[in-house]
Amino acid sequence: MPALRVPSADALLGRVPLLGRVLAAMLILCGGLLALVESRAGILRNGTEIRLKTVPVDPRNLFRGDYVVLAYPISTVEPAAGEGAFRRGDAVFVTLTRDAEGFAQATGASRTRPVTSGGDLVIAGRVQSTGACGLNAAGEADCATGRRRLRVAYGLESYFVPQGQGRRIETTPKAALDVVAAVSATGEAAIKRLLIDGKLVYAEPPY
Repeated sequence: MPALRVPSADALLGRVPLLGRVLAAMLILCGGLLALVESRAGILRNGTEIRLKTVPVDPRNLFRGDYVVLAYPISTVEPAAGEGAFRRGDAVFVTLTRDAEGFAQATGASRTRPVTSGGDLVIAGRVQSTGACGLNAAGEADCATGRRRLRVAYGLESYFVPQGQGRRIETTPKAALDVVAAVSATGEAAIKRLLIDGKLVYAEPPY
């Protein structure tokens, strides 16, 4: 009895009409995009809200097309007690607590998700550098103290604004610009609202 020949994947794919292959590729791409949109929408709908202060950004880097570039005091954080050396690209979990004004403050970065209590929560991020200077009381980088921290990105460092409407943000002192973000149960975060002088300027639609 002759051996049964099983067509290769390439041979089977070659039998599918070109239009069918194109449609299948489009469906896969659309499905992936919808999954990303739904994931972000889920964070905005169900995530815990936190309010974040921003820190000054070099005006030359403030706008990139229609995106506002943002930086936060929580972007520089000390490793939690007992943690070893971190490297650029390491995934971290940062514990946030709220100050007397309700703004989130970073209290430590850990490799594993820490246990929290009270109103504290955990946000996930990735180490961008390991030699960041600490911040002084004015929220400015202060390297004179000798205290070096991790610089962490949370996916909150840019925000899309409608074309032609960014000038108001560009000329706003950073002390008056606040961000409300939503943090999911797994630590993922997304910007939900942008405030100037405590007043709503932009709100992210759920989709």
